[in-house]
Amino acid sequence: MTEKGISKLLSKTKYLNGLQCPRLIWIEIHEPEKIPETDPVTQHIFSQGHLVSELAKRLFPDGIDISTEDFMGNISSTIDLLRERKPLFEAGILVGKLYSRIDILYPAAEEEWDIVEVKSSTSVKDVHINDVAYQHYCCNQSGLNIRKCYLALINNQYVKGGEIDPEGLFNIHDITDQVEEASVGIEGRIDGILEVINQGTCPEMIIGLHCRDPYECPLTDCWDSLPEHNIFSLYYGGKKSFEMYNSGIVTVGEIPDGYKLNDKQRIQQACVASGEPHVDREAIHGFLSSLEYPLHYLDFETIGPAVPLFDGVRPYQNISFQFSLYVVKDEFSQPEHFSFLVSDTDDPRPALLSELQKTLGNSGSIIVYNKGFEEGILRDLAAAFPEYSDWIEQVCSRLVDLLAPFRNFDYYHPAQKGSASLKAVLPAITGRGYEDLDINDGQLASISFLSATFGGMPEAERAKIMENLEKYCDRDTEGMIWIVDKLKELCN
Repeated sequence: MTEKGISKLLSKTKYLNGLQCPRLIWIEIHEPEKIPETDPVTQHIFSQGHLVSELAKRLFPDGIDISTEDFMGNISSTIDLLRERKPLFEAGILVGKLYSRIDILYPAAEEEWDIVEVKSSTSVKDVHINDVAYQHYCCNQSGLNIRKCYLALINNQYVKGGEIDPEGLFNIHDITDQVEEASVGIEGRIDGILEVINQGTCPEMIIGLHCRDPYECPLTDCWDSLPEHNIFSLYYGGKKSFEMYNSGIVTVGEIPDGYKLNDKQRIQQACVASGEPHVDREAIHGFLSSLEYPLHYLDFETIGPAVPLFDGVRPYQNISFQFSLYVVKDEFSQPEHFSFLVSDTDDPRPALLSELQKTLGNSGSIIVYNKGFEEGILRDLAAAFPEYSDWIEQVCSRLVDLLAPFRNFDYYHPAQKGSASLKAVLPAITGRGYEDLDINDGQLASISFLSATFGGMPEAERAKIMENLEKYCDRDTEGMIWIVDKLKELCN
């Protein structure tokens, strides 16, 4: 089969894309150049999924891996190996225009097989059921009798101790009944998707919940015609935003007075109308009065891979590898900067804790942005290293959340576009953001660190990433100083 012929087959990924959006599947087949290149964060998710799949194969030590075969070689090998009645990894099923690879095809009773789909998720989702239902259909059409369907998911209570134990890392879920339910009408859905693929023109689609469910659609051009303060920038708009859009309301400013909005959404609407920020000086003054010198501006950067890297760590547990800290001794002092960034592949937490204890001091407010995140990291550290637990408890009692006045809408600028995140607030209130940085968000910081530390890259490239990580974490903390200074100006 030619490469062009393969590209027009309906795979399980294309089936799921077709369920989500007919326009997406049509463009994927006919105009693939319009699909944006995979961004680093998505590519990291794919890589994590591949690693998880490889570990799941260890659950079946007598299995045969045919994932390295070329397309037709994989199909041919699958047909031959089915006779051996052994677990098959990445078995390829081709029936007419339908194609699917099965993560694990496991021999069950005589002439029956089980499907085991491996996911790096920790819970069963509808998209997983639809995924396996398509595989089940392909198998049945090829003449394979499927007995049971399973999901092998990450057990987030597993704690690494030495080499990864696949038996502990995975929870196996029987989803046979759900797959049977999802299989009702599947032939019609497949025919509908194939019909879309074969039509000569791209189907028209309107913006809807399907744009973000089950995955964020890579085709963002559907949204390009929306104005700056469109209805989807409404603070916590959710389904309400889609309902208003479908009723003809396109911008926040167009929302009728009688429409049910909460107080924060009304503030946002007023700011869009006036073009000016909302400032509750009394509330901001109250927040600033709660700060006690010396002020400590603290930010952590973390990793949380699906497969834990260090002993005593769970899947997806946030492990801090870096902190940035600015200390302002009094209102007349210049900020003093301290930082930590692990430089090897060892568990970073012992060295980070030691350095943090040296620099954080025993008095004064510790200002963070989104207190729940930093406090969660600190309490995880206390549980892992109980010798620090008393000190960490005292540290947690000093935490002050700079998110609070923005989450409460004590200050809101129309440039925030409905968000109270640091990435939205910092440029809105100070005019300075992250656009000059090579690493400019936490997810990119995490995967950049993992690549630099565990990816075996050249030293010069690694050093550059470490430098960029220092700049990014520094911006988060220095940015908080700029925000507090601006709040003080507003109250004077």
